[in-house]
Amino acid sequence: MEWILDAEIWIGLLTLTALEIVLGIDNIVFISILANKLPAASQRKARLWGLGLAMIMRVLLLLSLSWVMGLTKPLFAIGDLAVSGRAIILIGGGLFLLAKSTREIHHKLEGQSERSRRGGVSFSAVLVQIVLLDLVFSLDSVITAVGMVDEIAVMVVAVIIAVAVMMIFAGGISSFIERHPTLKMLALSFLILIGVNLIGEGLGFHIPKGYTYFAMGFSFAVEMLNLRVRRAKAPDASAA
Repeated sequence: MEWILDAEIWIGLLTLTALEIVLGIDNIVFISILANKLPAASQRKARLWGLGLAMIMRVLLLLSLSWVMGLTKPLFAIGDLAVSGRAIILIGGGLFLLAKSTREIHHKLEGQSERSRRGGVSFSAVLVQIVLLDLVFSLDSVITAVGMVDEIAVMVVAVIIAVAVMMIFAGGISSFIERHPTLKMLALSFLILIGVNLIGEGLGFHIPKGYTYFAMGFSFAVEMLNLRVRRAKAPDASAA
């Protein structure tokens, strides 16, 4: 337990926690969009269950590091591409995100209201979809954690703190996305971008996450400016 008094360990914990929160933003967006399809009384429960399951999966993966790292070993090859278990999971998760996000965008463009769709969506169906994507995001998160620190306890604490922070802010993020339809469309576009990144990673194309998060951050900042402009114009329109 000497590592508790090590300053480098605490720096690593803070850095890893911050990184886990950043990596969890896409997870929150996906969970929020899925949970908003449920009746209002069930949405908070779905978000908490989804993030809780994500935390459990990440902790279990951390406790089985030998299996996780074994997923990076090639299982077979297709031409020059060595296919590993991690690659299969990333490609499958990316395709799922692409299909799901495209379907959601289609529903929005067709004008199908959320209220009319909520009656046909069950809590268990939403939870299953959350669990499937949580597995992909958790795998990526755990591999990142392994590359940053050596102590399993530090990794577990960082994951627990990060998920706790996400649980606190998930409701606010979900409500904000729901109140602004254009922002929801932007969030769905982010998920398509993340899906493409996952497929690219699975196929062996390394796409620096900094590029993706910069694009997402820049687009979000522009949309915030648009929302502010629309709010400023609203009083003028009502006065006219």
